[in-house]
Amino acid sequence: MAARIVSNTMSTDKKSMFVGADGKNLMFTFILVSSLFLLWGFCNGMIDVMDKHFQEELGLTKSQSAWVQFAHYLGYFLMSMPAAWLAGKLGYKGGIIAGLVIVALGGFWFIPASRINAMVREGSVSSTTAFVAFLAGVCLIATGLTFLETIANPYTTVLGAKRYAATRINLAQSCNGIGWILGPIVGSMYFYSKDALGQSTGSQTLHIPYVGIAIGVLVLAAIFYFASIPDIKTEDDYHLDEATPGASHSIWKHPHFVLAVAAQFFYVAAQAGIFSFFINYMTAEVPAIPASWNSAMTRLSANSGFLHEWLLGWFETNKQGVLAISDKGASNLASLGFVFFLVGRFSGAVLLKKYSAHKILGLYALLNVIVTFLVFCKLGWLSVACVFLSYFFMSIMFPTIFALGIFGLGARAKQASAFIVMAIMGGALLPKLMGHVADVYDMSRGFIVPMFCFVLVALYGFYWPRFSKAESLDGVRAAPGH
Repeated sequence: MAARIVSNTMSTDKKSMFVGADGKNLMFTFILVSSLFLLWGFCNGMIDVMDKHFQEELGLTKSQSAWVQFAHYLGYFLMSMPAAWLAGKLGYKGGIIAGLVIVALGGFWFIPASRINAMVREGSVSSTTAFVAFLAGVCLIATGLTFLETIANPYTTVLGAKRYAATRINLAQSCNGIGWILGPIVGSMYFYSKDALGQSTGSQTLHIPYVGIAIGVLVLAAIFYFASIPDIKTEDDYHLDEATPGASHSIWKHPHFVLAVAAQFFYVAAQAGIFSFFINYMTAEVPAIPASWNSAMTRLSANSGFLHEWLLGWFETNKQGVLAISDKGASNLASLGFVFFLVGRFSGAVLLKKYSAHKILGLYALLNVIVTFLVFCKLGWLSVACVFLSYFFMSIMFPTIFALGIFGLGARAKQASAFIVMAIMGGALLPKLMGHVADVYDMSRGFIVPMFCFVLVALYGFYWPRFSKAESLDGVRAAPGH
């Protein structure tokens, strides 16, 4: 009889992945919100292949080009608290629409930024001015994305049964992975395009995908305006919302949240460094490409019809006279990295339904410590493979840290979400250190920076039960009054 009750309970719980406490099916709402993850994944995917473009066009070092990441993540840092405040005032729906409008403004800004860049060739403005103009657009788009991430991440955790919070946010973040796959492909087409004479035309076409984004998000904002987006309150496991005279209910009293902020800082630092210098690694550290590969690619592109433009030019002879991966080829390979990332998201979502989220986080972070160390060791094709494996093991980290960090905080989850999003600032700071190490030594040695970041993420995952006084995301085991 007991076994039958347990079985029935598990069956009901599985059906409630997208069913609210009031019995309402929230799957459509979840799908709509997941489209936001696709949007910022696409934007981030293009940002990650932009560094090498500015290195080539404006003569920047790796460390200097990392200002792109700084501007991007600065937008997150500056706007996460205002986004949380606005979400509290306008609710989930109003905050999402506000974020989409800001993204559209940032996308349209690339039109005048491209005009300023054209003036560099005319000699009327400096390359620094053009770079700053592009950085302003990057920062403005990131500002809008901050609204979306601050709101959408915690929102996915409440669109159904609590035990599936980590699974839902990882499923939604899988859409992020799809966007990240498409972003580098589009970036390779517009950032590294060449004319019939082999001259780069990237500076003239860079604005095109961003204008497309601006138009698309305005359409999405209209859809959200007319859609039903319920405002759902999270469960208050730690009784933070109870008015107890003389008691302090600060979220900062909960180590699992405080250390989630730190873990997210170092995770995003590692992610941003690996993503932004992927092209540099692939063009400089990969062993010499066999001539047969280039011949095969040329034949394939000649017979591929509409894929001809995409396949042509993946390899080129570098300054050392060795056949190597080109900037365009590396940008396209970045999409392969994000395929690993996406597969990791989907498989991770399955694992998170069976095993505790903190254990999976700790294990994946530990495995990334190993693979980044192997990249550091410069072991030829093994190290190249490890770069792609790092994408796979990073896949579940951001959403899982997020779910573990806001666990049990009730209505304070929006506020906690803002601070965890602010931790994204790690992506602005640490890539510059990684770029500096690469400038002084080489790109392989630069991977020592994300390796240490993953060590700290692993410690957070393995010790989360001690920090949260909970066995898992299912519930709190702390004594009353915690």
